[in-house]
Amino acid sequence: MTTASSQEPAPRPGKGPRLRAALEGIPSYVPGRPAGEGPVTYKLSSNENPYPPLPGVLQTAISAADSLNRYPDLSCSALVAELAERFAVPVSHVATGTGSVGVAQQLVQATAGPGDEVIYAWRSFEAYPIITQISGATSVRVPLTAAEEHDLPAMADAVTDRTRLIFVCTPNNPTGTVTRRAELERFLDRVPQDVLVVIDEAYREFVRDPQAPDGIALYRERPNVCVLRTFSKAYGLAGLRVGFAVAHEPVAEALRKTAVPFGVSQIAQNAAIASLRAESALLERVAELVAERQRVSAALAAQGWSVPASQANFVWFRLGEDTMAFAAACEAAGVTVRPFAGEGVRATVGEPAANDILLRTAEAFLAERSDAGAGARTR
Repeated sequence: MTTASSQEPAPRPGKGPRLRAALEGIPSYVPGRPAGEGPVTYKLSSNENPYPPLPGVLQTAISAADSLNRYPDLSCSALVAELAERFAVPVSHVATGTGSVGVAQQLVQATAGPGDEVIYAWRSFEAYPIITQISGATSVRVPLTAAEEHDLPAMADAVTDRTRLIFVCTPNNPTGTVTRRAELERFLDRVPQDVLVVIDEAYREFVRDPQAPDGIALYRERPNVCVLRTFSKAYGLAGLRVGFAVAHEPVAEALRKTAVPFGVSQIAQNAAIASLRAESALLERVAELVAERQRVSAALAAQGWSVPASQANFVWFRLGEDTMAFAAACEAAGVTVRPFAGEGVRATVGEPAANDILLRTAEAFLAERSDAGAGARTR
């Protein structure tokens, strides 16, 4: 008599399911470290807004939670309509996703695959190489200038017949620098019309440079320009994951095709709408953060630091081999920052008390480094 167990096929030798070779060597996205243990600790590592949700937004989110047993609106129709009215664009030109990084990944999926190239500055947003490699495309990294800005002429020179998409991050994460409208327009004039240029404006609300471009204005004039924005930073909805793109209809339609169904929760959709309607409170908070950014930047300059002029809600320290030591000193003092080993540290502009700790730590670190250098020269 044959038992059921004896009829089961013997397992085949092997190492498990075959996964795509393109996944090998993909760098992991490194999130900002949470605040450490201690009497006073602050997280300055993720460019989060230190303020709670805008007035009325939390109540809206709580109300939306009553329908957690239901799927969200697949097309985010109410939010898309609100955004279309806010930016005076057609509804069909707006697409949403799970944060601007989610929309960025959809754009790469829609444009680039094996044999194609994606161009971006480096260092820039650390998700770019990840989402490019996931699609099977090839990253083309163009070094920043000595001023920590996009080298747009060099990026234009890097375009080949394999280029499918170019990311321009302005303000640039993690250096905080912006491109200027005139130079960006010259760059766009050089890019072939069949190459999509994505202007990533996650920190747009913090920009005060009058020469900085407005991606939406550029999109109106150029069918190959797509603009990314998010509710994670200035609007303070990082935990809800909702971003959007404004692009001409073929690109926006491609984004809808590549979107994860029901990816943006109803809570996120309703909270984003409420945030858009609380613009006066938003502007007040952003103005306060910009004032803090200016205070921090001026204090660092007075200490002797050479930091780029940031137009975002963070500052950048180019530290090279001292990067991890500075990050450790900050954590010991009570703030966590975002180190990029061997390159530098990005520190969010947060609460004034947190910024004061950062400034004290930066001053002591610079003095210690100067003393060490002087000692080395006298030996």
